[in-house]
Amino acid sequence: MREITYKKLIRDKIPDIIRTDGKEPITRQATDDEMPQLLLAKMLEEIEEYQHSGNVEELADILEVLKALVAVHKLSWNDFEDLLNKKRAFRGGFERRVYLIAVKEAT
Repeated sequence: MREITYKKLIRDKIPDIIRTDGKEPITRQATDDEMPQLLLAKMLEEIEEYQHSGNVEELADILEVLKALVAVHKLSWNDFEDLLNKKRAFRGGFERRVYLIAVKEAT
């Protein structure tokens, strides 16, 4: 039997899906110390997939990874949304589509 190496974080039910396909996943549980870096790598993977496909389902994957990152930082999703809202109140969002070309410094 051929073995393909992945060495990456996957969603919880993926091993069951692999078994359903008649294959055997080799897994282990990531440590608390590993999780921030593994989630960052997963986030970059999902962003790249969205960048190439434009598929809105990839945005759902990005959000799922973001939720896991928030939990790693020991924040509830509600606390994170509060942080998001405070930042939006101070710096704004992206609704107005402001595109910065340059900044002229005063002389």
